[in-house]
Amino acid sequence: MAQPKFKQLERAYGFDEVSLVTGDTTINPNQVDINFTLGGLTFPMPILAAAMDAIVDPTFAIKFSNLGGLAVLNLEGVQTRYDKPDEILDRIAQTPETEVTALLQTIYSEPIKENLVGRCIEMIKKAGAVCAASVTPANAKRLSPIAKDAGIDVLIVQSTVTTARHISKSYRGLVLPELCQTMSLPVIIGNCCSYSAALELLRTGVDGIMVGVGPGAACTTREVTGVGVPQVTATIECAAARDSYFKETGKSTAVITDGGIRTGGDLCKSFAAGADAVMIGSPLAQSYEAPGNGYHWGMSHSHPALPRGTRIKVGRTAPVEQILFGPTSVTNGTQNLIGALRTSMGVCGARNIKEMHKVRMIIAPSIKTEGKYFQMTQLVP
Repeated sequence: MAQPKFKQLERAYGFDEVSLVTGDTTINPNQVDINFTLGGLTFPMPILAAAMDAIVDPTFAIKFSNLGGLAVLNLEGVQTRYDKPDEILDRIAQTPETEVTALLQTIYSEPIKENLVGRCIEMIKKAGAVCAASVTPANAKRLSPIAKDAGIDVLIVQSTVTTARHISKSYRGLVLPELCQTMSLPVIIGNCCSYSAALELLRTGVDGIMVGVGPGAACTTREVTGVGVPQVTATIECAAARDSYFKETGKSTAVITDGGIRTGGDLCKSFAAGADAVMIGSPLAQSYEAPGNGYHWGMSHSHPALPRGTRIKVGRTAPVEQILFGPTSVTNGTQNLIGALRTSMGVCGARNIKEMHKVRMIIAPSIKTEGKYFQMTQLVP
């Protein structure tokens, strides 16, 4: 008689454990279609810049939009709490590591100022850029109408974990169908990492979901709470939910893999796992234009009781245009991300992102080490 089991563990996979298989037909990389559609908007580049203070300010958002992507402004960050946010950002960068968490808790306790919310959005819109902004569920009812009046194009409601059903005795939670109807513009919700949670979120009427709990370079959610699913598996599950929802309704929605993407290879594997777009943080925090002064910190770093983020030094390596489009000056895959995506799609025979979803993926635990003896012994990245 087999011994009963209390719990059956499932195997899940991250970027370093899988590989893509080349196609039977190859395509000129310059001829693949990498457009990303969200609601009635189409973007030439399927990359979102993470809604983090070290990455996106109005100036960066304008630059990123001009390059074809979508930068997301954090409406609960320093840009909307302080009249002179650059001074605050300089202070964060200059503070010793042992003191920075306490400093961030103090900085982010400053109230959000509604006039600054409108000012930031208007600055982006006056430059002719597409404007996306992020709020937490707790502040969505208050800040989303202000953002809409200021001309926002895309709203992202984002927290560490978001579900369609939230149990609380303290308040009437955010009702997503009501929010979508009120905003009358693309709404993205996140974050989640399972098929069932993703499907329930999509059924509320949102236009996209963010995938990823704890994978970010500056996030410590997995260490603090033990919660998270490796990004390849999480993306595959949520992509299956997107496809199920499409069969139910005929409505096209977007899966956006958020976090853990360091290189072009990670980005390409995200799309093969089912992503329609990706949200990137630390690689963009390394750009000369990013406001973090070579540092990057988690959105939950400032939590007053249980911080789930940390400040990391990422340095400043290149202009954002070089990080996205090259030419690359490094060999580790951290620059020319779009070139990497186009090349991967070409060798895998994918003419567009939907065909990239169908690319064969294999479990490959040796993919990072096979034949790399000299690189490893010489510590070459």
